Amino acid sequence: MKRVLLITGSPGIGKTTLLTKSVDTLRRRGYNIGGMISREVREAGTRIGFEILDLDSQKHGWLAHVNQKVGPQVGKYHVNLTDLEAIGANAISHAVENCEIIAIDEIGPMELFSGKFRNAVKSALKSSKPVLAVIHSKANDRLVNEAKARDDVEIFTVTAENRDELGESIAERASRENWVGSQKH
Repeated sequence: MKRVLLITGSPGIGKTTLLTKSVDTLRRRGYNIGGMISREVREAGTRIGFEILDLDSQKHGWLAHVNQKVGPQVGKYHVNLTDLEAIGANAISHAVENCEIIAIDEIGPMELFSGKFRNAVKSALKSSKPVLAVIHSKANDRLVNEAKARDDVEIFTVTAENRDELGESIAERASRENWVGSQKH
């Protein structure tokens, strides 16, 4: 059985939406899920940045914003390393220690600027817990490549045709009693 479930696909195809649906399904089934989600933020129809949400504490902050003046730049956005580490990386580390299932959105170019984020992801991958993670489709990074090459990984490529059904399939794979049955409340 595969323990690390990676979600990939073209930009805007619905990877975060799919991960969020899987997390919601698993929570309805009684599982304790932690980690982080990154959501696009729009003003007047224009994307202005990305928000980070800690799934357990509900703390949120900015991953990147068009008006941020400092931090590594990806396209028109500057990455907010402070929030990424204090909220995102800490959420993953907390999930490794305290939750049954770990969700990570996304292991991508913005997040990979942070050493603390990288270490939290490595810790999640080394854990014995199911990991649901979004990976950037074009990321060519050692951590992403190592994650994709693991023996215990299954990769789901989201398309317009399969995105509505994949959430249930991913939740089912993550909830199999072989992985979390002994820890379920």
